[in-house]
Amino acid sequence: MLIVEIYCKEFEILQKTDYNADMKIGFIPIDNRPVCYDLPRMISAIDDEIELFMPERSLLGDLTRYANSAKLFEWLESLPILDAIIISLDTLAYGGLISSRRCEDSFEEILKRVERLRKILKKNRTKVYAFSSIMRISNNNINEEEKEYWSKYGKKIFDYSYLTHKLGCESCIANVIPSDILDDYLATRKRNFEINKVYLNYQKEGIFDTLVFSKDDCAEYGFNVQEAKAIEKLGGFVKTGADEIPLTLLSRALCDSNNKKIKIAPIFLEPTQKDLISNYEDVSIEKSVIGQIELAGCEVANKDAADIFLYVNNFVESQGEIVMKRGTKPFAGNWEPPKMPYMVADVRYANGADNEFVKTLFSKGFEGGYFYGYSAWNTSANTLGSLISAAVVKWYSKKYDKNAFITLQKVRFLDDWAYQANVRQQLDSPDVNLLREKMKVYEKIVSEQLNTSVNVDYNFPWKRLFEVEINELD
Repeated sequence: MLIVEIYCKEFEILQKTDYNADMKIGFIPIDNRPVCYDLPRMISAIDDEIELFMPERSLLGDLTRYANSAKLFEWLESLPILDAIIISLDTLAYGGLISSRRCEDSFEEILKRVERLRKILKKNRTKVYAFSSIMRISNNNINEEEKEYWSKYGKKIFDYSYLTHKLGCESCIANVIPSDILDDYLATRKRNFEINKVYLNYQKEGIFDTLVFSKDDCAEYGFNVQEAKAIEKLGGFVKTGADEIPLTLLSRALCDSNNKKIKIAPIFLEPTQKDLISNYEDVSIEKSVIGQIELAGCEVANKDAADIFLYVNNFVESQGEIVMKRGTKPFAGNWEPPKMPYMVADVRYANGADNEFVKTLFSKGFEGGYFYGYSAWNTSANTLGSLISAAVVKWYSKKYDKNAFITLQKVRFLDDWAYQANVRQQLDSPDVNLLREKMKVYEKIVSEQLNTSVNVDYNFPWKRLFEVEINELD
């Protein structure tokens, strides 16, 4: 098995010496999940000259608890002068992404909070990169992240939304949903949509330097699709995705600060299949890749002009998803790492790595100092946004921290490959002791591949199997 040499003389040559240093960035996450809270810290740590300001984790929301907006505003007002701030607007307005669908507060109550934010940002002028969600419509009866009535009427509400948009026949299915439930759902949607229109007005005032409206769990038709089109007509920018967008905006802030676009060449391992659409998205994987590169402040380039290659392990016919038992053809081709910076977006499966491609990746090793990262986190957008963000930080880094980069890759392989694509399928419940036991064999492989010790522990922060937290031990 080949040993990784993440850092070497070749890499030193690639580092730039004429970029701005000592970048102070504020960051308000969506919630307290590891990918929302820990990942930004790990990525920014790659450059010792990035100082990331984040609120205490206890102030943020989780699966059942809303963020403490009063304390978050106090934190926001206490910040020093920053170069940029990335804001998940749902956190301040509703208490988080999930609570944006559950929160019972009126439009007027939420407007007071966003008006307070406007005053703070206007007074303490800095570059502001913000995003707000377009309320999703999940196509199932799972109410884990929705209001209680979703367990019985979620699929019917989805169908109502879909058919109303596609056929214009509200009466087709409305009578199978109790009027009080339907009224509550539509009122929540209208409230959130009106708040998004307020943000558009703020953007016209110059409050936001970049404002993104995210849509996830997309179908071809639905109220969320209609709202996205309405926002675009009003001049708003809509992007498929959600959880990765703060990281993508972190990339954009760095690119803006350095006043230079990194040129990224996407290379699809299944080039004839790049028009296919990923699970939970509404655009082709090629458009998703291009959109993530551009939103990150980078430039799409051909191979001859590129600074970094982006290899995309895309899918054939349809994207697989191991946990949902959706199969797809695994990677079976030839791949060789280039003699220049490269990163790998493994999107053949949603929510986990392609085991066959990881075998190939590991068999080639990482020597040469050209490896800029791997990701297979959840949706294609999640994978791409987080991957590009880390590569951008590494590219611009004035004081590169080799150990921080290796730590990030360690967590990505243990999470996206070892846990999501393998061990998760062996667990019936969030049993940490069993998880520790099952992960040992993978820890050994990752340790050998990255030529580093792996001394970690695990946690299920939301008491479910969907996400795992991986913490390094001293």
